[in-house]
Amino acid sequence: MIILERLSSFDIENCTKISKAGLVSTIIEFTSSRIVLENINEAHHRLLKGSALKVLRRLASIEGRFGVKLRHEISEHPFLLRNLAGILDDNGSCSQQLKELAAEILRDLAMDGNTRQEIGHFQAIISRLVHAFLRRDVVPSVTDSDKSLQIIAGQALTVLSVESPSNCLAISAEAGYAFIKELTTMIHADRYKYTAASLLQNMCVHAQSMLSKADLKELSHILPEVLEGIMDEEGTKLEVLAGLGSQICKVIPEDFAQELECGQTKEMFIKGLISSLNANMKPTACCPGVMRAIVELAVCMMECNPSYTICFNKYQMLEALLLVEQSLSRAENYRYFSDDVGLMEHTVPLSALVDRAKEMIGANNLYWGP
Repeated sequence: MIILERLSSFDIENCTKISKAGLVSTIIEFTSSRIVLENINEAHHRLLKGSALKVLRRLASIEGRFGVKLRHEISEHPFLLRNLAGILDDNGSCSQQLKELAAEILRDLAMDGNTRQEIGHFQAIISRLVHAFLRRDVVPSVTDSDKSLQIIAGQALTVLSVESPSNCLAISAEAGYAFIKELTTMIHADRYKYTAASLLQNMCVHAQSMLSKADLKELSHILPEVLEGIMDEEGTKLEVLAGLGSQICKVIPEDFAQELECGQTKEMFIKGLISSLNANMKPTACCPGVMRAIVELAVCMMECNPSYTICFNKYQMLEALLLVEQSLSRAENYRYFSDDVGLMEHTVPLSALVDRAKEMIGANNLYWGP
């Protein structure tokens, strides 16, 4: 197993050979706590389990079409999720590193829609990921903080919550947590800000019926910080905050409008949005969704308050939308890219959002006149 670990980390060709040799199923068997091996003590067993998880982590993270095939092959194993749930739930023999590896594997496998739903049906997995992400007694690793279980668990929950109302409800209903309040608190910490913002966005989309008055109040409290971030950030950070801003605008439109009018920031905010749209006409593989997030936010704002169309028109939003329309490609319809393969396609294409924005600005021109 240790040899396979070294081979898989060295060359993608070795990963291909591991798959073709039919070793994936055997590797997964070593992640079980019930496997019995002769003349193997507990320490050696943990070492083998760790090596097996590292191989699976490597296989699940491979990019491109081969990576899609491998993730499907891994997720097809009937005992995989049970084994990973057991590792996350083990407070005895399983180390923090083993739990991190299990969470990473779950995060990567959840890129597939069917697997995402299957993982969501394992309440034990959801419970342990929520606990790992929201717990406050975690001491971040001083050597590699980005690999901490807390961050990886948050990433896994974010992927699991995409386009999945059932997963969002399962996550938000986890006993012992005021989930929305916990997430809004994390918005103030740079380390978790964008993971928490992505989760909040998905909760607003798919679990809005679960939002209480207290939850809406918490969303209102973070609105100034979200709007400020939309004005200041770029790239993926802008995409995440603009996406959250759209959902806050939908669920508490009065608070959103009041915050924009406070200090007369409305025109500056809208002008900044259009400027960001013009600056992000060319999507990249690492950040394909900035245009979509900005256009969607503009649509939400105009739908919630049609008077905003005047300001959008003033700063030439229609001209910007025409440029977006001319540069549309399939890239903007995916949330992530694995090499040249788009993953997690949006249900609404960007072209439909552009058409809606143009329609609203056009209707405003007809109503108010030139």
